[in-house]
Amino acid sequence: MEVARIHAENAIRQKNQAINFLRMSARVDAVAARVQTAVTMGKISALMDKFEHQFETLDVQTQQMEDTMSNTTTLTTPQNQVDMLLQEMADEAGLDLNMELPQGQTGSVGTSVASAEQDELSQRLARLRDQV
Repeated sequence: MEVARIHAENAIRQKNQAINFLRMSARVDAVAARVQTAVTMGKISALMDKFEHQFETLDVQTQQMEDTMSNTTTLTTPQNQVDMLLQEMADEAGLDLNMELPQGQTGSVGTSVASAEQDELSQRLARLRDQV
């Protein structure tokens, strides 16, 4: 009977030890997952910083390229050829082209409509002020 008791005590001790090892394993796994998450977040943060830096560099390079292309196009296109082409297209369409458009002169078609609307609004405002 004594031998059976010793084997029973050993079996219970082994069972309790296995349960304790299982609990410790779960805790170690949880800590490992937290460490892995922290490492992953650090890597993601570093990757995002690198992406942002590359995006800013790309933006600067794109702007510089656009400026260079604009300057090159402007320098290689003679203004008199542009003016002649515009005049030719206007002649084909039967329009009178005012070549002084870059100085800011515009036609009066839209201005007269806008001016009439402005006058009407000014008169309505004056009437409303008189009523108050």
